This record gives sequence, structure tokens and C-alpha cells, in this order.
Amino acid sequence: MRIAVPLADERLCMHFGHCETFALVDVVDGKIAKRTDVVPPPHEPGVLPRWLAAQGVTMIIAGGMGQRAQGLFTENRIQVVVGAPSESPEKLIAAYLEGNLQTGENVCDH
Repeated sequence: MRIAVPLADERLCMHFGHCETFALVDVVDGKIAKRTDVVPPPHEPGVLPRWLAAQGVTMIIAGGMGQRAQGLFTENRIQVVVGAPSESPEKLIAAYLEGNLQTGENVCDH
């Protein structure tokens, strides 16, 4: 499993399309195995879902994401978790793996 977390200042960026980098975190046997930070291509509709799919991403944890973007991620076979708090990727993914990730409202309104 490879999980993408959009980052700004080393924490989850509340809107994935405005992030500085993505943490791509490999999970093996239910544990974080490796983290690689990558700079995304310029944000344009439909680009990030295809690009992340090409990176082998199977899930994205985001603070906010519009319905259209969620649909594009689903079309690219990437599971979407929205409403996550602004924390480090390791903390978010560890909480997800433990079944304790607290998600709130999707902070994107488009």
C-alpha cells in the first residue's frame, strides 16, 4: 500500500491542490516502511490523480477535496480519506492503520 499525504510545512495541507509536496508513504505488513517526499506537477484539473496513480499511490489522506477531484481519484483506483487534521504524515498514517484516524468535515467547498 502506498499512501499520499499533501504537505505544507511538513504537515497535512488542508487543500491537496495547494500543497508544496506530497509524502508518499509505503506501508508493508501494516507498518510504515518508507517515506519519500515528491514535488507535484502544477495543479490543473485531473493532473494530480493521474500523476499520483502513476507513482503507485493507492490511498490519499486529505483535509479537504472537492467532489469532482474525489471522483477522479476513484477513477484512478485511489481510495480517498477526507477531513483529516493538519498533522505529520506519520501520525496520520499510524492513526489510520490503528483504526483511530479522527476525520472531520471536508474543508473544501467545491
